[in-house]
Amino acid sequence: MPHVQFPLYLVTDRQQTGGRPLVTVLRDALDAGVRAIQLRERDLATHRLLSLAEEVLRVTRDRGAVLLINDRIDLVLAVGADGVHLRADSVPVAVARRLLGPDRLIGVSAHCVEDVERAEADGADFAVLGPVYETSSKRAYGPPIGLAPIGEAARRCRIPVFAIGGMTPLRAREARGAGAWGVAVISSILSAKNATTATQRMVEAVNAPGVG
Repeated sequence: MPHVQFPLYLVTDRQQTGGRPLVTVLRDALDAGVRAIQLRERDLATHRLLSLAEEVLRVTRDRGAVLLINDRIDLVLAVGADGVHLRADSVPVAVARRLLGPDRLIGVSAHCVEDVERAEADGADFAVLGPVYETSSKRAYGPPIGLAPIGEAARRCRIPVFAIGGMTPLRAREARGAGAWGVAVISSILSAKNATTATQRMVEAVNAPGVG
């Protein structure tokens, strides 16, 4: 099973960059310390998403970071990405593992502790649990769950659990203190006026002494 080595997981949304090219913002975030990106541009046609994935992969490879593609096993194989991130209602983890082999990462979105337990039992490498706090990007997934499920999932499961939803540096520290392996973020970096500074603050938060 591949080892998850990153505490900060950046999920893309090119609509939240304030008109700046997505790859430019990702490059700044990577240079400031992000080591894992999930390419999640679900509205793009396959040929455009493929082209974007190839471009982002070049950027992550140059910086020693990993790239997972949201729910598109075919594109992971096509571009040689490092893994896939599966929706909670996506193809089974076992099917993804059979297609991707043992060396690629498989992450799973979870919305309750039971989802994390199921992901672990099915062979996922990590789970992203939330939304922890209120956030516009996750309203479709229900009300905020708070930190308690993060701690419970961390206690009951061995795979890394990432907190997502409304993450700020302070909340990232709280999530790590509650037991999260790390945090997944979208707008806190992509929408920041200065992605470099925003990333540095988030990296400091997830690596702060006494958390985790």
